[in-house]
Amino acid sequence: MGAEPERSLGQEVIPTLVFDIETVPDTEGLRKILGIGSEATPNEIAEIAFQRRRQTHGSDFLQLHVQRVVAISCALRNSDSFKVWTLGSSEDTEAELIQRFYDGIEKYTPQLVSWNGGGFDLPVLHYRALIHGIRAPRYWDMGEDDREFKWNNYISRYHMRHLDLMDLLALYQPRANVPLDEIAQLAGFPGKLGMDGSKVWDAFQNGEIAAIRNYCETDVANTYLVYLRFQLMRGQLSPEQFQRECALVRAELEKSAEPHWQEFLQAWV
Repeated sequence: MGAEPERSLGQEVIPTLVFDIETVPDTEGLRKILGIGSEATPNEIAEIAFQRRRQTHGSDFLQLHVQRVVAISCALRNSDSFKVWTLGSSEDTEAELIQRFYDGIEKYTPQLVSWNGGGFDLPVLHYRALIHGIRAPRYWDMGEDDREFKWNNYISRYHMRHLDLMDLLALYQPRANVPLDEIAQLAGFPGKLGMDGSKVWDAFQNGEIAAIRNYCETDVANTYLVYLRFQLMRGQLSPEQFQRECALVRAELEKSAEPHWQEFLQAWV
């Protein structure tokens, strides 16, 4: 690592890419799996699936393969800039959004950072990419094409090319996991603002795709700030470098007139 929040392999500087996804029930997939007729509405299908999960598991959290991706947001820190954005547009299909994510990995081979990405985001993307026939050879390389990937790849839980901050900080013990919202707030960062994952389905049904995309962006901003604090703790950033990195994030967000970023900045003490 060094002074900047990137890793170096030889002379190559590798950017840091924080990512997060938002999902809704794949109602058409559930219609097929559960054998529900064409007369049922998407909301009715989702309610049937939720009820079955509550009966069998005590929770209405659906299995990962029937989670349809509706937003993928990224925070990118490269050698000279920082930016946050959501892939594609609100009109893009799920397959198009997922392909954009893997295309970015194919092109840049970034350091991936997430909060619970190993437990949720990446497995969802795996299943949904499989369903849509999406190709992602660089992501799935475990040493067949690049020998270096045998010792450090995106797939292994204990490799660092994908860093799941929640998993690592919990020492890979699920009972030690904590919510991003709470750890972000305790560290002095904004945390979640106005929406959380439990509200995404209702927002989606109301056509509030922009609100979902904005919420996803604030999640990756929180994750990146927690990552900076982690790098400070590891000694990869000095206190002065940490402050400069935070100032860079703040300066970039201040350029936006979007209400969700104005609210984010106001909540950032």
